[in-house]
Amino acid sequence: MTTINRRDALLLGLAAGTSCAVPAWARADKTKVTVALDWTPNTNHVGLYVARDKGFYADVGLEVEILPYADTAAGTLVSNRVADFGVSGAIGFFTQRAAGADLKAVYAVVQTETGRLVFNADRAGIQRPRDLDGRTYGGFGSAWENALIGTLIRNDGGEGRFETVTLGTSAYEALANGAVDFTLEVYTWEGVKAELENRPQRAFRYADYGVPDQHTTFIVSSDAYLSRHPDRAAAFGQATRRGYAFAVANPDEAAAMLVEANKGMLTDPAFIRASMKALVEGNYLARPDGTVGEIDRGKVEAMGAFLFTAGILRDANGDALTSPPDFGGYFTNEYLANAQ
Repeated sequence: MTTINRRDALLLGLAAGTSCAVPAWARADKTKVTVALDWTPNTNHVGLYVARDKGFYADVGLEVEILPYADTAAGTLVSNRVADFGVSGAIGFFTQRAAGADLKAVYAVVQTETGRLVFNADRAGIQRPRDLDGRTYGGFGSAWENALIGTLIRNDGGEGRFETVTLGTSAYEALANGAVDFTLEVYTWEGVKAELENRPQRAFRYADYGVPDQHTTFIVSSDAYLSRHPDRAAAFGQATRRGYAFAVANPDEAAAMLVEANKGMLTDPAFIRASMKALVEGNYLARPDGTVGEIDRGKVEAMGAFLFTAGILRDANGDALTSPPDFGGYFTNEYLANAQ
């Protein structure tokens, strides 16, 4: 079970009603801040909705608008000044930043890898990654998938050969009906849904076969915005952290708030509660010591090096980078209150 450390206990104390130190600028009219989502509202976004609807953003002088999800990537909206902050999947963030997008990660939503390679539990012929050689993968069309799956298979002694059928989200239906042999899923969303629907699965964890563990989801901003509005960014980071700390300590209440805020899209409260339970009990939103939000330099550098070596990081012309970037410049913990 997740524990909350003293640092984040302070944040929860603030959430319970203790006043935080509000800078002079924040005591005037609320300052508008926009946040773009990486997908339709889901439990990865819960801390944003909690911070907004519990008044944590208002406490620090912010009026935060969570923008409706659109086809344009959140990183693109942020780097082009359409949104001030955005939720970004880690691989998309790395590739956009490498290509020259003005992006910087300021908050780690997820502390450890939520993805996994899955297949139906009754597939007796699949016992380890090398058994995937020659089988059919239901995929999503990214270079990351090929590098990831090939690494899993080769590190288990296989050749890394598999057929790919690009299906997008239809991959999960194709897996269920046996049209493909395996796919990738986010355990805390698709995996939980499979459990609730009584579709037994087995899985391989990436880190067990040589792929670095990672923060799978970040909140990002731009260097341009951060340099112009450092106090505003710090207020946003502090309040967002309070929102996620509250969600970890009160998952059922946070789930209900997320559903209430998105009635037209989230129509299965039991599923949202189960997803929140998985996020909390699996130490995804918070580390085992209770820390939320902080970005681990080692994880950023290890995943960056993996992507560079795999040839996934490309410049603005689409050419593979010839030398690794300074991944330490890809992120900052500066805007998290009480960050170590």
